[in-house]
Amino acid sequence: MARSWERMVQKNSKQLNKKRKEQGLTSISSSKSVMSGDIFKGRKILLPFTLVVLAVFYGLLGTIAEQVTAVEQKSAIPQWLIIGLYVLLGVIIFMRRPYLRVDKESLYTTRMNREARVGAINIKKISVKSGSVVIEQLKGRNWVFSRLINRYNTEAMGESLEKFAATHKIPFEK
Repeated sequence: MARSWERMVQKNSKQLNKKRKEQGLTSISSSKSVMSGDIFKGRKILLPFTLVVLAVFYGLLGTIAEQVTAVEQKSAIPQWLIIGLYVLLGVIIFMRRPYLRVDKESLYTTRMNREARVGAINIKKISVKSGSVVIEQLKGRNWVFSRLINRYNTEAMGESLEKFAATHKIPFEK
């Protein structure tokens, strides 16, 4: 189906389901959400671990410096606040999972805290190597998904991207 037709069907089914919900009836068709397609989630481990280690190091450094110099700080609250914020930032980064979403016409991921999209026409080549997937774009930086850094399932990603590349006649390198 053409994309405009799909959007029209989604819009109409959404309106119809809304009316049926108001009448107390069940929905007749589940309209596909915008977030369809294969989603491959990873997990950031290295950066959160580094932040927590820095927080511990900063805490130890502060307490050792206080004991060695025998000079009391006016207030230890800023030091412990900074340590707590480092740990909180590490937890937040750990909980936010990076992902790659493969749709019919495009690929999505998060870049700089925003969802980034690249259409099939803007992809130069897709390379799958052991432990990493590289999506080369015509304009912009390459997208690199690594098993080592972000714990992606690169084998499953490679299979899905191979189908995507075959559908859109994008060079695929294994």
